[in-house]
Amino acid sequence: MFYYEVICFSCKKTFKANEGSLKYKQAKERTVKFFCCEECADKIRIEAILSFMNRINRNF
Repeated sequence: MFYYEVICFSCKKTFKANEGSLKYKQAKERTVKFFCCEECADKIRIEAILSFMNRINRNF
């Protein structure tokens, strides 16, 4: 199986983008220059959801 080793822009660790994934396609084509690992992507997603929920609660 093919993969690219890319560096996470958040934690600066190297991770593998396996063949068939969106990150592999982006790394192959270099359409996106910044990649994040699954752990950091989950943290970013959770922070965004919490921030959105806090804004909704302040408006009511």
